[in-house]
Amino acid sequence: MNRSVVCLAAAASCAMGALAQADMDDATRDFREHMRPFANSSGYAITYSTAGFIDTANPFFQSLGSNDRSCASCHQQGEGWTLTPEGVQKRFRASEGTDPIFRPNDGANSPTADVSTPAARREAYSMLLSKGLIRVGIGIPDNAEFELFKVDDPYGYASAKELSLFRRPLPTTNLQFLSTVMWDARETFKDPASRDCLAGTTTCFASVHFDLADQSNAATVGHAQARQALTPAQRESIVSFEMGLFTAQVFDNAAGRLTALGARGGPEQASQQPFYFGINDVLAGDYRTHAAFSPLAFNLYDAWSNPSAERGDGYERVDAQRAIARGQTLFNTKAIHITQVKGLNDDLHLPFIQGTCTTCHDAVNAGNHSVPAPLDIGLTSAVRRTADLPLYTLRNKTTGERIDTTDPGRALLTGKWQDVGRFKGPVLRGLAARAPYFHNGSAKNLNEVIDFYNERFGVGFSASERADLAAFLRAL
Repeated sequence: MNRSVVCLAAAASCAMGALAQADMDDATRDFREHMRPFANSSGYAITYSTAGFIDTANPFFQSLGSNDRSCASCHQQGEGWTLTPEGVQKRFRASEGTDPIFRPNDGANSPTADVSTPAARREAYSMLLSKGLIRVGIGIPDNAEFELFKVDDPYGYASAKELSLFRRPLPTTNLQFLSTVMWDARETFKDPASRDCLAGTTTCFASVHFDLADQSNAATVGHAQARQALTPAQRESIVSFEMGLFTAQVFDNAAGRLTALGARGGPEQASQQPFYFGINDVLAGDYRTHAAFSPLAFNLYDAWSNPSAERGDGYERVDAQRAIARGQTLFNTKAIHITQVKGLNDDLHLPFIQGTCTTCHDAVNAGNHSVPAPLDIGLTSAVRRTADLPLYTLRNKTTGERIDTTDPGRALLTGKWQDVGRFKGPVLRGLAARAPYFHNGSAKNLNEVIDFYNERFGVGFSASERADLAAFLRAL
């Protein structure tokens, strides 16, 4: 394996049996002194840098604002380049809530919250501490097709001028697979001169590199409260650094090395995975090869469909490898009756679509959508609201129709009624390192993610299918 793999953050100690420890040593043998895997509940993940090292002198790690934050404040190396509640809680204990991540402008439940004492800070930053959620403040556009009819904000701050939206920081790794930047696509810009256009339309998009350059500045001015914009050189340096990072699970506690017996897990394989705008698009097929859409979007673990014991690993390890392969097959082929998904059923004028997980996660071995396509799968509906989230009642100015939502999503950028609740799907590689899941952290673990889809679409997963699918997702 390439020695330019770089693993970030010290690995947490883990009590593994002699076989597992030997297998882990074998899996990381070629990383030599650079081998510093970071642990998660499923095993270990690794970050591969195409630069050959992690340049901690990069502006990504520098405090460029007025509140001591850097990009790394919200994108931790050992937490899948995002935040986990465990990591945030550790920083709170070490600093009594004064670490740069704890800032009222977006770390607190309200920017006016009392942060004068450790006890007050623990309450003020409860969403950050419990779910790793950052508060994003966005107002309703003046020309929106809807208005704010009622607000129920447990923190007493939100209004039509600035709704409080609680969202997980997206990982700053595996960005080569992106087609859409930010949950609500607010950093995804159109460009009529671009060749990256939706099939059969004149809707064309700027490069992800361009989008990320703007995003780096917006984050520094907003989250880090910088008094002046980043220079073009600083933006380019940050984006180049981010675009060279690939993170994936490399070792599974049950299955062992995720590159064993011809399997293609791990970050180095991810860095070699082809991706381009419109690859395997579910609606139009592949934009370059013109092949029809294939639901078989993942093939990382084809070799494990019928593996044999390797070097006396034993049947337990082989069984775990087969479970991952079965989970991959389920992800690709398990029939899902897709209904009432805005951005899919309504746009296609189809009341139901017979699909699979890869209908919405079509990018090959990456799992996101290969073109911008924010969808509403029902995560923000009132029935899924928890007491710690604000609830907004929006009213259509023309029809009078009302929607109760915890986050209007894309609609706050476009002002369009049909965009209420729409969000992009994230890249799925490195999932095990970055719980909780969904934009609002509503799923504590991957089992809860599966339960959501099982309930939402009536999939009918059996207990064994749920276990296999979770095993596959943990191995990404």
